[in-house]
Amino acid sequence: MRNAAVPDIVIRRLPLYLRTLRQLRREGWQTISSEELAQQLGSTAAQIRRDLSYFGRFGKQGYGYSVAALIRELESVLQLDRLWNVALVGYGKLGQAIAHYRGFAPNGFRIAAIFAKNPEHVGQIVNGIVVLPETEIERVIRELDIRIGIIAVPAEAAQEVANRLVAGGVRAILNYAPVMLHVPPEVTVREIDPISMLQSMTYYLREDGYPSQENGHATTVPHLKATIAAEKHQVPS
Repeated sequence: MRNAAVPDIVIRRLPLYLRTLRQLRREGWQTISSEELAQQLGSTAAQIRRDLSYFGRFGKQGYGYSVAALIRELESVLQLDRLWNVALVGYGKLGQAIAHYRGFAPNGFRIAAIFAKNPEHVGQIVNGIVVLPETEIERVIRELDIRIGIIAVPAEAAQEVANRLVAGGVRAILNYAPVMLHVPPEVTVREIDPISMLQSMTYYLREDGYPSQENGHATTVPHLKATIAAEKHQVPS
């Protein structure tokens, strides 16, 4: 059950904390302070302590956090202490890349069902899973008790696919289609749109500088053109 008191932006940061802590554990870290973790994340110690405080007290003053214990706590908060079955809808080039991605299983997710509209894709076997027609979405999701769906279809087909996923019982959707989905309030949607991300970054590539907030006032960052020119002189040709 979602805790409405926890801001969504905090929930979005928790996987970043978890990924960093897992890497630190591989490097041999046993304990870490909020200041050290903040340095690893490019964040602030105050923000980390504030975020974690929503879920209890995990560290000891003057001692810091046990890396292993904090990993377990975050896995529990995010419900990653279990394996989640996922349904993938769409088996074009993007869907195929997602289906063959090896990062799901080590992080608690398993592509348990794949659906496609193209008859040439239906019937193919992917990692032991038979690609099924999209008409089977509701039935299979109910049978396998799948709660998470991934949409990798063209924009014009995404809403219909979302409707079928929700009808089958899915309550979380990762949407790769460049379109906003309309779903019931109890369904969580995360959008992955590379074009929007690229467009948000080109703002910072202005040659005449860009506005920045500093102490609540708009300021102008020095021209990127001048910075790039200076850097060129420092790099041997």
